[in-house]
Order: sequence, then C-alpha cells, then structure tokens
Amino acid sequence: MVGRNGSSCSWVTQSGGNGEDALPGNKAAHAVPAPFGGALAFVLLGWLGGCGGEGNRKGAQELGEWGEQAAWEEPTSAAARPPQGTEEDWALVREKARLAWQERWDTLPMGESMALLGLTFVGTPYVPHTLELPGRERVVVNLQELDCVTLVENVLALARLIRLADPAILDSGPELRSLYTGLLQEIRYRGGRVEGYASRLHYFSDWIYDNQARGLVREITSELGGVPDVAAIDYMTRHPEQYPQMAEPGVFEAILEREAFLSRIPRSKIPLEDLEHRLAGIQNGDILAMTSTIEGLDVAHVGLALWQGGNLHLLHAPLVGDSVEVSRYPLVERLQRISGQDGVRVVRALPPRGRTPPE
Repeated sequence: MVGRNGSSCSWVTQSGGNGEDALPGNKAAHAVPAPFGGALAFVLLGWLGGCGGEGNRKGAQELGEWGEQAAWEEPTSAAARPPQGTEEDWALVREKARLAWQERWDTLPMGESMALLGLTFVGTPYVPHTLELPGRERVVVNLQELDCVTLVENVLALARLIRLADPAILDSGPELRSLYTGLLQEIRYRGGRVEGYASRLHYFSDWIYDNQARGLVREITSELGGVPDVAAIDYMTRHPEQYPQMAEPGVFEAILEREAFLSRIPRSKIPLEDLEHRLAGIQNGDILAMTSTIEGLDVAHVGLALWQGGNLHLLHAPLVGDSVEVSRYPLVERLQRISGQDGVRVVRALPPRGRTPPE
C-alpha cells in the first residue's frame, strides 16, 4: 500500500502484490455487532439492500492470491470527476453526518463513532486511482468510490466533523464543503498543506507519523507489545516507473529524502505469531495497518477494527471483494491466509483538541 495512485492500496495492482482476503457475498448477511444494534441495524439493511447475493468464488480470490497486472492503469473514473466532489458526494456527507448526530455518535468515544461511521460505507465500490486527476495536486472528495486508505480518511474526517461542527452546518453548503475538504486535507497531506504530489502522505508510516505529530491519532503498537521493524522504506524510488508523477521535476528527490527519514525513525509491529495474544488491547474503530513483506514496502493494507461475536474483524475496502465490507474471517485467520502481510500496527484516532472524550 504505497504510492497513493488514487489508491493507497494500488501497489497491489502495480507490483502484482496482494493484500485482500475479501470474499464476495451479501454484506447484509453479516451480523451487526451487538454494541451497534437497534436503529443502526435498520439503517444498514437499507444501505445494503443492493449488495447482491452470496457468491461462491473459490481458489485464488478466496485466499487473496497475487495477480499480475500492468504497472500503471489509467484511472477508472477519476478523470471524469471534479476534485471538489459531486452533488452525490456531498449528499453522502450530509446523510452520514445527519445520521451520526441523530444517533448521538458524536458523544461516543472516538473509536466507537469511527466504527459506526465505517459501517455506513459497507457496499461502497472499491475503485483504485481516485486521487489521480489531471493537472496540479488537489484535495479530492469522493465518497462513492473508495480504496483502503481513502475509506479510513473519510471515516476519520466524518468523525472529526461531527465533533467540530453542529447540525446547523448541514444547511450551509459552502461552510460544510469548506470544513470537510479542510479535514481531508489535514489528514491526507504532510503538515495539512497541499504542496504538490510529494506532499501527499504516500507511505502509511508517513501518514501515521504526520497525523500523530499533529494530534489527530496516537499509535499504540509498542504499548501492545510490538517489536521493532527496522526494514528500509524505499519502494517508490525502487520502482519509479510505477508512479508517473515521479518524472516531474523534484518529485523523485523529495520522495527519496522522505524515504530516508522514514527509514531512520523507530517503528514497530505486532508480528502475526504474537497477534492472538495482543487482541484484547485493540478497540472498535482502531486503525489497523497490515505490515508488508515486500522489500521496501512498509504497509500492505489498512482498515478499521471491528469486534463481532467475540472476534476481531477488519472493516475495510478490499481489492478482491470489490466493495467495502467486514472481513469474513477474523483478523488473525485472515492474515494467516494471506502471503505478503506479516503483522499489524495499531493506531487510535483522537478527538479534536478541546473536546473531552467520553469515558
């Protein structure tokens, strides 16, 4: 998961890698976790009604085995979309925020509201390259097509929105658009500033480092018993042909410099063999980053933690399953079925400064 070619998971299609266990199936058939029942179950069934029946694809897709594709694929829909989002995108922002306020999700711990907001995206199509638009680098608003990281970014932006504003903002289109776009920019770009392609947080290690430095998240991997991960991060400069923007003046050098920095700073992971014993410290809505065995690559896939029936699952936008879903297999079993992912980093979203988190 690197390069953010509109898909933070898009290295999968570029390098022949894999990271998804996603199986086809009727998303409505997944039970709503007990803490989230009641009105949300009704809402989710309405959202999921068009997800289709239970599939029966076996073999390569069931185990998420690696596929061969071109190093670069043209964006499927990004070029036809305005970066500022369509009316349908903004209708989704209003719809999800209105639901959150009606259900008082803004009064819940940050992780619980993240999990609930994430569930409202179940069934949303997985589409790569949605951040790649012609011309200069801009903040892209797209809630209709998601990859693994843009799902997490939009959920985090919504969770912050419902704490920073009140429902009256839904009646002010310009104010809502300005605030939400600004929240995405703050999450997606280094220092919250758009300064060209190299300012996008391509590596998820950079995403964690930058958002933690600005108080948006806190990594708890080490607290949960993580071990040092000392592998160098340099996938993008090893494979510049996979990223057309790397040919632009100064971009390769800027990425190279950032890779050197990321390779120096300490980071940790919970190895797969230890994960079962560390699950108790993971909460609903925690951001889970699956570490990669690919040389030079730090993270292969990301999603949100979701406890379901006493098991920890992954709420994510998977490549193979074609849409946002709750993983069929519990997290540990999922990782055991996938080559290329060998551990987990755990990141907890923090409420906006000045907002006291509920007990």
